[in-house]
Amino acid sequence: MLKAHNISVNIGAKSILKSCSVAIEPGRFTAVVGPNGAGKSSLLKVMAGETRQYSGGISLNGKALKQYKTRELSKARAVLPQHTVVNFPFTVLQVIEIGRYAHQTSAAENSAIIDEAMTLTGLTTFRDRAYQTLSGGEMQRVQMARVIAQIWDDSSEPRYLLLDEPTSSLDLAQQHALLSLAKSLCHRSIGVMAVLHDLNLAVQYADDILFLKRGETTAYGPLKKVATQAVIEQTFDHPVRLIEDRGQRVIVTETITRDQIENIHQIHHGTFSEHHINVT
Repeated sequence: MLKAHNISVNIGAKSILKSCSVAIEPGRFTAVVGPNGAGKSSLLKVMAGETRQYSGGISLNGKALKQYKTRELSKARAVLPQHTVVNFPFTVLQVIEIGRYAHQTSAAENSAIIDEAMTLTGLTTFRDRAYQTLSGGEMQRVQMARVIAQIWDDSSEPRYLLLDEPTSSLDLAQQHALLSLAKSLCHRSIGVMAVLHDLNLAVQYADDILFLKRGETTAYGPLKKVATQAVIEQTFDHPVRLIEDRGQRVIVTETITRDQIENIHQIHHGTFSEHHINVT
């Protein structure tokens, strides 16, 4: 299990996270949602071991995260950031191969794993394409293949995949393809944590969900229990309706008035929250 206990992050006098706790379990998909500035990406960076500027504790499979060496940590968890810059003229194959650098496996085994990652992400015909010639969505799929290759092995040791807004550059079909793939990885003793902006994607794929607002937890637990109308409205300062459609929960945003927009504007100190607003 990848556990965060009472995590707080401060930048100068500004509090980014306040006593946040969450546990990513192998075999389960956890979504992290909330408005802009809620601390979602900051939490993910702390749990990935990418920063030590925090208070509280992080443990991975019962061992303090700070005790892991870089190679050991790379084999236990992989991170897909919002944006990945590749400045070298790599091919798709070479980018995905980066995911295997931490492993001491044979060339044949690495090749088989990379081929499987390409198949899972629909990249078999892109193998020798120059990475820089790809579209944004294609690049994201390559990066997804890279992180799959990084944690793909036959070990029974639990591993973790951390995704930071992974669908931001993808079209509708690609969004569902990527999240469906991430969900399927849970069957390989992998725990998935995904920061998501789209609430309907979150409720469709998550087993557990963490709601954050201004660095604090508004609700956390099994999705069916905590993803309620009251929690969503409290977290996002926006009226919604929840509809059950063929066993699937659907979130519909309500139209609001200009006065309500002004109230939201004041609540967020001059910045609109990330959801779409229809003006009546």
